[in-house]
Amino acid sequence: MHEHFMRIALEEAELALQEEEVPVGAVIVHDRRLIARAHNQRERLRDPTAHAEMIAITQAAGSLGSWRLDGCTLYVTLEPCPMCAGAIVQARLATLVYGASDPKAGAVDSLFRLLDDPRLNHRVETISGVLAAGCGEILSRFFQQQRRLGKK
Repeated sequence: MHEHFMRIALEEAELALQEEEVPVGAVIVHDRRLIARAHNQRERLRDPTAHAEMIAITQAAGSLGSWRLDGCTLYVTLEPCPMCAGAIVQARLATLVYGASDPKAGAVDSLFRLLDDPRLNHRVETISGVLAAGCGEILSRFFQQQRRLGKK
């Protein structure tokens, strides 16, 4: 089941790639039903908070009619950053499943461990490495293309 939903998140990452956004995709599932899907839109929206996870969390809250996403699982192609990890805790998501690790900005396992920090009032079950090769490959392809074009 995790691979199925991660593939949908990868479809979202492909949409981001087509839009020349950093290719990260996210979906949120509640009771085995997809309630949100999103991809990075920082460039398009000119919004530094428009990460795939943030957009998906907003959609899921609207779908459920509550900011509390109890019982929901977030699938995202890249390990969340500190901002997104904080939003995951604040939204009370039950589970996070991510693909590729992010050694430069990851706030789940790589740089920080926000989701299981005992000082916070909520813990999130985490499953990492689901379809990690495909999730990492799309990011590598994007950044190679950016370097060839001389972009940051």
